[in-house]
Amino acid sequence: MRQYREARLALTGAAAMLASAGVFAQSSVTLYGVVDTGVAYLSNQAPSTGATTGGKSVTKLIEGVWGGERFGFKGSEDLGGGYKAIFQLEEGYNVDNGTQSKAGLMFSRASWVGLSNASYGALTLGRQYTPYYNMLAQYGPTPWLTGAFGAHPGDLDALDTDFRVNNAVVYTSPSYYGFKVSGMYALGGVAGAFNSGASWSVGAQYLAGPAGIGVGFARFNNATTNGGPWSSSSTAYSGTGEQGVSSVTNGYQNAAAQQRFGVTGGYQFNNQWDVSASYTNVQYIPGIASGFTTTAIFNTGGAVLHYHPADPWDLAVGYSYTWASKANGIQDAATYSQINLTQLYSLSKRTRIYLLEAYQRANGQTLNNGKVVEATANIAEQSAAATRSQFGVTLGINHQF
Repeated sequence: MRQYREARLALTGAAAMLASAGVFAQSSVTLYGVVDTGVAYLSNQAPSTGATTGGKSVTKLIEGVWGGERFGFKGSEDLGGGYKAIFQLEEGYNVDNGTQSKAGLMFSRASWVGLSNASYGALTLGRQYTPYYNMLAQYGPTPWLTGAFGAHPGDLDALDTDFRVNNAVVYTSPSYYGFKVSGMYALGGVAGAFNSGASWSVGAQYLAGPAGIGVGFARFNNATTNGGPWSSSSTAYSGTGEQGVSSVTNGYQNAAAQQRFGVTGGYQFNNQWDVSASYTNVQYIPGIASGFTTTAIFNTGGAVLHYHPADPWDLAVGYSYTWASKANGIQDAATYSQINLTQLYSLSKRTRIYLLEAYQRANGQTLNNGKVVEATANIAEQSAAATRSQFGVTLGINHQF
């Protein structure tokens, strides 16, 4: 009998150990990252903000062109009943000089925690992307043209990966027959004014075999009367250069609110060819503290054709056209035409080299410091040109770990 009890205890202990091991096996943490740098040439770079003469070419080391440099941690824990605890912490850095990509922000690219369920979706809280971006990005300009050279002028429609929101509560549904939705509200945290400095976004996506479409909307209340325009203390996002301010939109950076609407879609013809297209509408809405009086509207249409002739090559060509509204004394509204080329060669599954070219031509007028000025070129997220035309090329290497 004693031997029986001892054997039973031993089996019970072994079962407990196996069960414990099974529980621990359901938890995981992954360390990952990207290192990306290259040599870039830009023609006609303005020597200072708002300059219209004296443009000079520049050759420089440039980081994060194909993929933003980062390292991060993401993980999950099985809570039972189909629920998981999930989190992500991601920091950006500059390999060329070792600095943070966003000074003063640790885990600037992502810092959130939440719960998920395969049947009910995911709820996450913290610093993260908007549903507007998440639902549009797959068919936007950046997957094959990159954000650094292929985003729309000055990234005014926030289709690159630099636009993240603080204090955000995001819900994303599971996919039902290819359809999913997402919504976000980011708290401004201003006492006595719930909507001051807050932002919200909604989006939806539908995927059906080789075709897909996404739609998204986002509004940011900038609270210019509480802490100043774009300040991190008064807005739902960080105020660290992520709000799409460039020579294209510089005259509207003290808007009372921004809002963006976009539609993107694409089709995969076969294993070699696919095409995507996008349309966005961006509005800068004035308030009592703004330096302009009439809502400024920027519309952008673009398309990308991607060709994969054979491993290890990927080639792409893209075009976008941006046109602004006549407002705030502007009679000849600004337009921006941009063309991009991509040549990518994969050395392995984790390492690739790339060559990118971009050209942009600006026409018409825009606003700068309350004055009507000639529009100048601003390729994607690069430095503004001194005059209407700008050309850029970069040769780089990207490694993922």
